[in-house]
Amino acid sequence: MYEVRFHGRGGQGAVMAAQALASAAFQEGNFAVAFPYFGAERRGAPVMAFTRVDKDKIFSKTLIYEPDYIVVLDDKLTGIVDVSDGLKSDGIAIINSADKPEDIQLGKAVKCATVDATSVALETLGQPITNSAILGAFAKATGLVSIDSIVAGIMDIFGNRIGERLATKNANAARVAYERTTVGTCKGTMTYDAGGKWLPGYDELPLGLATRPMETPEGLVGPGSFAENKTGSWKTFKPIYDPDKCIMCRLCWFYCPDGCIKEVGEGDNMTLDFQLEYCKGCGICANECPKDAIKMVR
Repeated sequence: MYEVRFHGRGGQGAVMAAQALASAAFQEGNFAVAFPYFGAERRGAPVMAFTRVDKDKIFSKTLIYEPDYIVVLDDKLTGIVDVSDGLKSDGIAIINSADKPEDIQLGKAVKCATVDATSVALETLGQPITNSAILGAFAKATGLVSIDSIVAGIMDIFGNRIGERLATKNANAARVAYERTTVGTCKGTMTYDAGGKWLPGYDELPLGLATRPMETPEGLVGPGSFAENKTGSWKTFKPIYDPDKCIMCRLCWFYCPDGCIKEVGEGDNMTLDFQLEYCKGCGICANECPKDAIKMVR
């Protein structure tokens, strides 16, 4: 048996990737299961999915704690989540990154394959959904399934969800990524803060449903605690603001779903400040700007 753990963000298709890999393994005569692990996370939050493959029937239903392979759909996750946790010493990390394998830092030094799956997805699909491209990299790095079986798995899973035309585009993304994948060894120098969870005493429990803002050893809780969540790492595109074109209509400020745009200065010197550490790159501000004062770039 071999076990694969997928790390991605909500909306990137980690669950469908795990299912497509299971289908690809099934095409080659194996037994395979795939299942997700997530709660009420919103789009962009870290999620996991899992695939198990064996020549015999699979009865294990637990999460995968010691994977043979990890697949990371967004390399920015490697800075906040220990994606290599439990990865076997002879395992392989497959990562969506424009960097070379030897420039990747994880919690341990292992065989590593990288491909710029985001660029591949933008070229072939027109949007940064990297699940199909990363499967091509998996086939190249591991040799456990052929690229033809990966394509068949994508057509099976994706075709039933999004139709044959879009599934064919995703299959093409996998083939392009397969050719562009580079294999090497990553660095094992990344360290992670274990963090903690706030466990209130009886005197700290909120009355009714009213949670008051508090500062705890584990960070802020209650109203305002979102300020500690630097969600800017979620974005693929970022806004570039040209104050010379801006007429201060404030439509961008009004429509920004995350409140990332602030007014700075006074009177005729007033301008806008884009807080990129929170901006998720949705592009609504650029779409609403009547003067093209905001452009979205990679």
